[in-house]
Amino acid sequence: MPPPRLMQPKSLDDMLLYVLWQLQATAGRPVVRLCEAEFGITRREWRVLAQLAQGEGLPSSALAERAGLDRARTSRAVSALVDKNLVRRMPRPGDRREVRLHLTDAGRALYAALLPRVARINQRLMAVLNEDEAALLEALLRRLRAQAEALESDPPA
Repeated sequence: MPPPRLMQPKSLDDMLLYVLWQLQATAGRPVVRLCEAEFGITRREWRVLAQLAQGEGLPSSALAERAGLDRARTSRAVSALVDKNLVRRMPRPGDRREVRLHLTDAGRALYAALLPRVARINQRLMAVLNEDEAALLEALLRRLRAQAEALESDPPA
């Protein structure tokens, strides 16, 4: 039996990262439509808002790291969320040069309304797997993430 095509890729379509990107792009479209059409925010703004909801009071650099975005994209998303009155910047006591980010009441309300809708999209996507398959997928993704983190420190091949 030959190895799975993802183990020995011969084209872009055989590359794990490309397959995962295709899945994310396809499955993410309903989230984008929901965010933009019903809530007036972009998917990137949603990611920043959701990360901030999990831990307010972060500086923009820490938020960028948690959201997996570069600082420039995070800064643009934060500025847009501030303009939409969903996030506020507050100077850190004792060091007014450092700004901490907090959700506004409107930001918390948007998060509370949007999270269950995005969770339902996730549940519909995962519905094709049974519980054992979902648990296996979670375990495999954890292993792949750990390997990816290890590869970050390796020089390119």
